[in-house]
Amino acid sequence: MRELITGILLCVLIPVLSPAQMITSQMLAGTETGNVEESPVKIKEPRKSYIKGLRGLDSLPVKKVTLASMIVPGYAQAYNRQYWKIPVIYGAGAAMIYGGSHSKSLFKKTGEQRYNSQSKFYYAGAGLVYLGSLIDGIASYKTHQEGIIPAKATLFSTFLPGLGQAYNGDYWKIPVIYAGFAFTGYWLNLNSMQYTRYRNAYNIEFAYSNGDSDVQSEFNGRLSVQSLKSYRDRFRRSRDYAVMWILVCHAVNIADAAVWAQLSNFDVNEDLSFHLAPTIIPQATYAQGNMPAIGLGLTISF
Repeated sequence: MRELITGILLCVLIPVLSPAQMITSQMLAGTETGNVEESPVKIKEPRKSYIKGLRGLDSLPVKKVTLASMIVPGYAQAYNRQYWKIPVIYGAGAAMIYGGSHSKSLFKKTGEQRYNSQSKFYYAGAGLVYLGSLIDGIASYKTHQEGIIPAKATLFSTFLPGLGQAYNGDYWKIPVIYAGFAFTGYWLNLNSMQYTRYRNAYNIEFAYSNGDSDVQSEFNGRLSVQSLKSYRDRFRRSRDYAVMWILVCHAVNIADAAVWAQLSNFDVNEDLSFHLAPTIIPQATYAQGNMPAIGLGLTISF
């Protein structure tokens, strides 16, 4: 079973991961004869590293394992020697995609809105299965490096905000992060609703003012066409700002996880100290003259 799964993944990876070539420059030998010797061409194929990683002959960093798993779901599980998870991932993903496709076809036949909603849930479930396979591959990644691995913290927070902070042990930051997402998400939803409202009202009032429609909007002429256009543009601008702030919150979440993961590996103990004492500065280091200077010297001990 293990050899069969490895063989299937190798067949998929070989055409996907294209080789990259590194060619050394030519070297001249003999200035008098003018003969030119070409150094041998060195070819380095990244796909060989991925294949060796599957076979357990080479170790890959967690970033490369995650990248390969994004292209070929299940690669991280095969790299981590957890082969039983691969059929679970593909089975669950295929079931969700089939359910979404079937519900979509029923919606087209019957026109019932509940089938359309079901298809969205099924497709969202397929996305969660894919996302869960990536997070599981990162969590199961084994390395000889001790302590917190910054790459894992960064990837955790990239795929699921707050997970990198939990990996670093900064649990108190998680509610702060999600509070930021909740506020910006509420702002986005509010402005999106108002933008849709005033856009529809503007379209109706504009058509009514030109005699193309006999129906007025909910404002019934209380707002002019120009006022509706101004409100529409204002809420659209606020909606775009809300999207930008959501992206900023996500970027801050990733940066926080990466920075604190790096800082957690610093050796901070009681041996760190500093000593401030008077010292004599040689004249050559501060100015031209014959007399040294008296100042303060700072000594830091590690």
